[in-house]
Amino acid sequence: MVEVFTDSKPRRKFKLMSRPMFDEMNASTESVRKHYQGYQRWLAQQPADVMQARRAEAEMIFRRVGITFAVYGDKDEDGSGAERLIPFDLIPRIIPAHEWASMEKGLVQRVTALNRFIHDVYHEQEIIKAGIIPSEQIFQNAQFRPEMIGVKVPGNIYSHISGIDIVRAPNAQGEGEYYVLEDNLRVPSGVSYMLEDRKMMMRLFPELFSQNRVAPVEHYPDLLLETLRAMAPPATAEPTVVVLTPGMHNSAYFEHAFLAQQMGVELVEGLDLFVKDNFVYMRTTRGPRRVDVIYRRVDDDFLDPLAFRPNSTLGCAGLLNVYRSGNVAICNAIGTGVADDKSIYPYVPKMIEFYLGEKPILKNVPTYMCRNPDDLKYTLANLKDLVVKEVHGAGGYGMLVGPASTKAEIEDFRAALLANPSGYIAQPTLSLSTCPTYVESGIAPRHIDLRPFVLSGKDVQMVPGGLTRVALKDGSLVVNSSQGGGTKDTWILESDSAPSIPSATQSQSQSQSIAVGV
Repeated sequence: MVEVFTDSKPRRKFKLMSRPMFDEMNASTESVRKHYQGYQRWLAQQPADVMQARRAEAEMIFRRVGITFAVYGDKDEDGSGAERLIPFDLIPRIIPAHEWASMEKGLVQRVTALNRFIHDVYHEQEIIKAGIIPSEQIFQNAQFRPEMIGVKVPGNIYSHISGIDIVRAPNAQGEGEYYVLEDNLRVPSGVSYMLEDRKMMMRLFPELFSQNRVAPVEHYPDLLLETLRAMAPPATAEPTVVVLTPGMHNSAYFEHAFLAQQMGVELVEGLDLFVKDNFVYMRTTRGPRRVDVIYRRVDDDFLDPLAFRPNSTLGCAGLLNVYRSGNVAICNAIGTGVADDKSIYPYVPKMIEFYLGEKPILKNVPTYMCRNPDDLKYTLANLKDLVVKEVHGAGGYGMLVGPASTKAEIEDFRAALLANPSGYIAQPTLSLSTCPTYVESGIAPRHIDLRPFVLSGKDVQMVPGGLTRVALKDGSLVVNSSQGGGTKDTWILESDSAPSIPSATQSQSQSQSIAVGV
């Protein structure tokens, strides 16, 4: 039996990998889940050479458009991260309407509580006074920014754009159950891939969208711009919004440029901004222009060399003072990272109860906090069965997947844990759900997760769906693109009826027209 706890101390020892994997499409070797039945019949009609041609076409278009990311562990000659094409899979991940409705409620609940928590941390600190979270977990956290204590931010919102990582694993009844794996609240990335994946699927397979009620996602940039503008300083009639990027060598630079273009706002670097008379301006060919909202894709440490890292050239000197004065909005807020640290993650269910008076809709994955002696002892004794993560780690780096690791890798992590136990958490090796995926050998199951993007402005809203990431390596549980993962289009059905399917004749006719017209 799996029991998911909702406080910081696990009460049982878990080994979820022993359960059969949950397949998103196939209920068994003989049956397909209702919401996939129409798609599966369509897929069975597609000639292998046609699908291979579509796959090659998608790769060619992605390469031409420049949909890439940088892999920092694989350096080019100049020392920058090597550019890689993000792999795209043709088989969508389909979620029925009722599952999405429940997930959406859980996401709104979770992000609302997290924003309440961040505001509390920098103001009344009631959750610390109540003894729910130890003070050292906050004040000794590397992401805690004392400069933000007492600072008023618009609407008391800190994480305007949140990326919540959702995984599915079999429960005691053998059904797939959704869990939150991580909260990404600082500068979550990946939404551009969600949008480009949908655009690609509609280009390659328009018949599927004409026959099925797949909820749209293309209005995300409009919602994002609406969210950002809502954060502008008071009495700003036409707020100027910019996207602040570290530059073209950043792994997510494609996304920075893409979102700026989609919103119709300027993409700027730190050198394009300056402070004068306690306001932020950007340099333009027509002279300085005041900036009201900065959608920053730069980490806290690099935002202001006068306040944080003095050698940073990625930010704008004096930005923090302008921000503290309320003359510019920064999204996401400085100091937001205190809530997405992996050592804070185990407390989120308690935050929901404390701030909202509600039971969590979405469960956490059981988590062992290695700073606790009992948890450390258990983790050290079971490294081969656990996933161990750095509390500040990201992108699939700085983690150990026990069942997939060598004895040498396990022993290296053992030494790291003993040297700095508070820097790590451990979790059971979840049997992540799989979805049929096109790989070199044909169609095969591969593990997936989901990152929906939640926007918090005057309202909390999101587009139906998110970025489905897929671990393309056989047996791998690491879905990050920097670790060899790819992406899929995510379909949220607008009703719980099974998707329909074009007739074989109609499908063949449309396939032929696509082959000629694209």
